[in-house]
Amino acid sequence: MELRPAAARGLANFGWLHSQHSFSFGSYYDPQHMGFSDLLVINEDRVRPGRGFDTHGHRDMEIFSYVLDGALEHKDSMGNGSVIRPGDVQMMSAGTGVRHSEFNASREHEVHFLQIWLVPDRKGVTPRYQQQHFSAAEKRGRLRLIISPDGADGSLSVHQDARVHAGLFDGDEAQRFELPANRFAYVHVALGAIKVNGQRLVAGDAVKLRGVRELSLARGEAAEVLLFDLRPNETP
Repeated sequence: MELRPAAARGLANFGWLHSQHSFSFGSYYDPQHMGFSDLLVINEDRVRPGRGFDTHGHRDMEIFSYVLDGALEHKDSMGNGSVIRPGDVQMMSAGTGVRHSEFNASREHEVHFLQIWLVPDRKGVTPRYQQQHFSAAEKRGRLRLIISPDGADGSLSVHQDARVHAGLFDGDEAQRFELPANRFAYVHVALGAIKVNGQRLVAGDAVKLRGVRELSLARGEAAEVLLFDLRPNETP
């Protein structure tokens, strides 16, 4: 189990945007952290009220946003427009090309969210947009599947052999989760603190697991956790 401490992440601070990068991104470059399997980007972003990312383009990338606090407004060239809040998961398959903008929907409060990129298993797909709400009850004390290749159990579908689970853990809530054989896993603590296979992690920390068959989550302290079940490749 390899620890990726929160404090070791890259940092970009533009005043209106405070962003911490788990992997190399923008001006932050670390050859030891170029991604993990098909997971290319986890940026923890905090955007000031009324500010955001102007319209820009993407191609051949699976991009999803996971809001932790506040409200994020999305508009894209496919004609979609929405505001996502905690519990919502938004997935955009850029494929042959899509343009979008993301802004803090509030004029008073910061928005805090994760932007996550997965490399697709093929290029040139038709762009698509998906959005789904997963209630706190669905994630309380357990890992809930939110993204999968086939949209299993009401999850959003992704063009890659990857599965993402989300869970909320506090106090005595715990789960032992069996991981498939010959897979990699990446656990990212979004909020709070929790013990992962006996090691205490705090918000922003993550661990890489290679060939581990069982994952133990326990002793949560208002923890929100994402688990990525990935192909056994070191980098995208």
